[in-house]
This record gives sequence, structure tokens and C-alpha cells, in this order.
Amino acid sequence: MSSSRKHVKRAFSLIELIIVVVIIGIIAAIAIPRMSRGAAGAADSSLSGSLAVMRSGLDIYATEHGGTFPVLANFVDQMTLFTDFNGATNTTKGGVFIYGPYLRKIPPLAVGTERGSVGVTDTAGAAGAGWVYNDVSGTIVANTTTEADVSGKLYNTY
Repeated sequence: MSSSRKHVKRAFSLIELIIVVVIIGIIAAIAIPRMSRGAAGAADSSLSGSLAVMRSGLDIYATEHGGTFPVLANFVDQMTLFTDFNGATNTTKGGVFIYGPYLRKIPPLAVGTERGSVGVTDTAGAAGAGWVYNDVSGTIVANTTTEADVSGKLYNTY
């Protein structure tokens, strides 16, 4: 007895392939914008974190130094080295140099045209500086003028 079976080739139909491509397109349309916002969101978070760390360091400095903040001219040294009560700095702790350091280093600005800059200035928009600092009030903000996050909030108002 011979059995003759038909061998039917099985494959995907054109309609099935089109449906799969459409589903992949929908997933991509949802996922790609979310992933592209990730870099901007990371920079915004980095800015917020850097400002929080610096503001905390400034508050501790002021508490330990009788309410005075680091002077602009010595900001980096007074924040990253050991200090005495009057704000004089030293690389090693000992003697009267018992305060600080308050930061390991000045964090680079994560957003705007001065991105990557670690300099500190008292003039908004100054080239080469990442941060704008007022040594009387102890306020520090990003050195940006018109740059804003995706929600429209100016970086210099964080």
C-alpha cells in the first residue's frame, strides 16, 4: 500500500507579516520618544543633584563659620580643603584647620552652553563658568540664561 501524502509548504502569509511590522512600528513609536528624553532627564537630574550637594556644603560651611559663606575669590579652596574658623585653608587637617572639606571637587555643569564647566563666577552668562554664586547670600545656581528643561523651567531657577 502506497500512501501518497501531499506535502504542503507552510509559511507566513503577507497579511501576517504586515500585522507584525505594524505592531513593531507601534512599539517603536511609543518607546523611542521615551528613550530620547532619557538623556535630557538625566542631565536635569544631575543638575538638581549637583545643586543639592553644593547647597548642603554651603549651609554646613556657614554653620561652622559663624554664618559667613565662602568668599568668591577662594570658593573652590574653601569648599574642597580644610579651613579654620576665619576661612583660611590648608590641605591637611590639624591645629586650627578642623573644618571641611565640604566637597571633593566642584561638580561640572550638566546642562546648557557651559556644560562641563566647573568655574564659579558672580556674573550670569560669564563664559567658562558653570556656576553663579553670591557670597553674601550663599546662593548658587547654574550659569545659564535662557536654557530650560523639557517642561520649560529655566535651569538657572532650579
